[in-house]
Amino acid sequence: MILPSTDRLSAFLIDVERRAFRQAMFAVQNEDAALDLVQEAMLRLAERYAERPEEEWPMLFQRIMQNAIRDHYRRSKVRGFWVSLLSALTPARDEDEEVDPLDTFYVEASSAALQPPDIQVDRNRTRELIDAGLAKLPLRQRQAFLLRYVEELDVAATAAAMGCSEGSVKTHCSRACHALADWLREKGVEP
Repeated sequence: MILPSTDRLSAFLIDVERRAFRQAMFAVQNEDAALDLVQEAMLRLAERYAERPEEEWPMLFQRIMQNAIRDHYRRSKVRGFWVSLLSALTPARDEDEEVDPLDTFYVEASSAALQPPDIQVDRNRTRELIDAGLAKLPLRQRQAFLLRYVEELDVAATAAAMGCSEGSVKTHCSRACHALADWLREKGVEP
């Protein structure tokens, strides 16, 4: 049974949502901003490219996502400039803003949940260390690593998504892998 185009697009977006969120989190280090970026990318794909062939959607989505991340950094830079400029002109306020971030845990039914607790703890620790190591990477290395090894794009598709040469992708990936391996060794995990 062939699904109508909107159903196929919905299925594609559901499939890519979690990975895109993780990619955005690594890029911007802010949950709310990451959610906004993923939503923005999904809307752009649906509004502008829904009629394109289905096999083009992954590449288009990655390109849209990378552009949204770049735009986020540009806006942050401009916003930071104006905020610092205006804060110097306004008196300081004594408002205590209490921020109560809610941690959301997604529970997935998987065979990993059936592993013994000690193995689950080791895997979770390693995953947290990798996430922390990725967060320390420069933005372009992090993007290349995530596109190549999490999104499983080939070098050409990664280069197209990042707007750079294939050689740059290889360099960024190599540097990211070496930096992550060194990071894990420092933390007592042999890659």
